[in-house]
Amino acid sequence: MPDSNRIPTSARTVLILLFFVNLLNFYDRQILATVTEPIRREFGLSDGAIGWLGTAFTLFYAAIGLPLGRFSDRGSRAKILGWGVAVWSVCTAASGLAFNYWSLFAARLGVGLGEASCSPASHSLIGDLYPSHKRARALSLFMLGLPIGIFLAGVFSGLIAKAWGWRAAFFVAIAPGLVLAYAVSRIVEPPRGGADRNAAATIQTHRASASVRFWAPYLELWRIPTMRWIVLSGALHNFNAYAVNAFMPAYLGRYHGLTIAKANIAAGITLGLVGVLSLVFGGMLSDRALRWRPNGRLIVGAIAIAISSPCVYLALSLAPGTIIPFMVLMGLGWTFFYLYYATVYASVHDVVPARLRATAMAVYFFWMYVLGGAFGTAILGMLSDRLAHRAMAAAGSTVMTDAIRAMGLHDAFFIVPVIGMTLALVLYAASRTVERDIRALTP
Repeated sequence: MPDSNRIPTSARTVLILLFFVNLLNFYDRQILATVTEPIRREFGLSDGAIGWLGTAFTLFYAAIGLPLGRFSDRGSRAKILGWGVAVWSVCTAASGLAFNYWSLFAARLGVGLGEASCSPASHSLIGDLYPSHKRARALSLFMLGLPIGIFLAGVFSGLIAKAWGWRAAFFVAIAPGLVLAYAVSRIVEPPRGGADRNAAATIQTHRASASVRFWAPYLELWRIPTMRWIVLSGALHNFNAYAVNAFMPAYLGRYHGLTIAKANIAAGITLGLVGVLSLVFGGMLSDRALRWRPNGRLIVGAIAIAISSPCVYLALSLAPGTIIPFMVLMGLGWTFFYLYYATVYASVHDVVPARLRATAMAVYFFWMYVLGGAFGTAILGMLSDRLAHRAMAAAGSTVMTDAIRAMGLHDAFFIVPVIGMTLALVLYAASRTVERDIRALTP
């Protein structure tokens, strides 16, 4: 419940603060990918070991996210989010103090602990501030933090690492993080379900549901068919997102021969900057698609991913050194890839009761990370090592050169368009159940 002695924070102010929280979330998360190569060389790591850093982060993130989702549905979302931002900012800076693989491993777990607060609390706040017909646009503006954070991490972390070493890239995140943590902790929260058409009934239902058994909400969410499809789609989508984000700077350096600064700028543009246009217009398209037909959002999402996957395949098929054609095709593919957020995230709010929105996002993120994101980096890294050893044997060499590593990583990347086409089919299946689930939610 909001504090009656404080002035409620406007929806626009909250959305701006949450945008910056999400930007910092993905900026800090992406730093490791931008400095993968110098870390790998200093600690003598394989691609598989680098991949397991991402896996440990996402598994811990997913596990912590479940209880934080329930706490966000029952307690102060602003305070949970404020503490989360502070924790992940401190642990990001601690990553720069790592003295071996396992100290870096521990620091990344701390980042995952803090960042687990971001999505459940933020999505719940946005759902209570914006009505259904404006919600996709609001969520898309919130999600703009993702591509902009990735882009800024690519640009600044690469330049900082080149000038002052990879450790300095982690240190710069702590000051803005602590300032933002204080700002979001001061948000005066809206009433639960206050933006819904039947707001009074929703608020009363939320109060009555505070005493239900702990596992009851999870079982209720599992009974929603569209949620099951969306969870599966999240696993597939996050597999690709995390695998590509984690290894793209290394891929551009090894296969296309770019320096660490140029590789990160190119990755920031093709994986980050392209998402700005996609999310700005994607939110409007998603809201318009809902007015077109109840399953319009998910139809648009399925079509977007079906276009994205061939673009990625063609980009990976290019010869070494053809960096501009690669950036055009990969950037186009990732532009459509970002439409997933504008269409699917809003669809979760369409089929889930307001009293369970934070829990629904926590469940969604738990499974999308456990089944997808957690193992995307590890599987791609291990596949890269395996294919590199196969290439080394085929060449009759006994030395693992950078050129052979480049071929292993290049060949491993072709798993991405295959996963993408599977994702398009899953989103189409979700579009077949969503209308019934929306009707079931409407009194």
